Amino acid sequence: MTEPTKIDFHHRRISQISDFTELIEMLFPGNRNQQHAAACVFFELKWANRMVPTLTYVESKYGVSRRILQRARAKLSRLGLIEHISHLNSRYSGRHGWKLSSRFDASLRQLANRCSLLREKANSSKEKDHMLVELMDARRG
Repeated sequence: MTEPTKIDFHHRRISQISDFTELIEMLFPGNRNQQHAAACVFFELKWANRMVPTLTYVESKYGVSRRILQRARAKLSRLGLIEHISHLNSRYSGRHGWKLSSRFDASLRQLANRCSLLREKANSSKEKDHMLVELMDARRG
């Protein structure tokens, strides 16, 4: 039986994460090669004193294939853990490359705040919520 490859985001599992390897296993389940590549990329960016212009050296340094590296980098970027800075970005004075990002942290905080607001009865009405359920039902079929 194959392992699922979708992000394994269970509330009980999140509270049990104690180190980065467990986080990577949650974000890249079922693919040890991508887990390895993602960890390499993350730690290279973490310990770099500056923006890293290219990540191609990770291939040879850690023995990761180009395809696996690109897939891991793309997923880390989509999640908001890393970001690419263009040389056209005036905020960074013409520098370009890859760096760790705080987008993932900010997005999770926004999601938690949004869930808290949606749970509150004071900000909603029973009729409106019922209409939203009917709208979701209409979208089904």
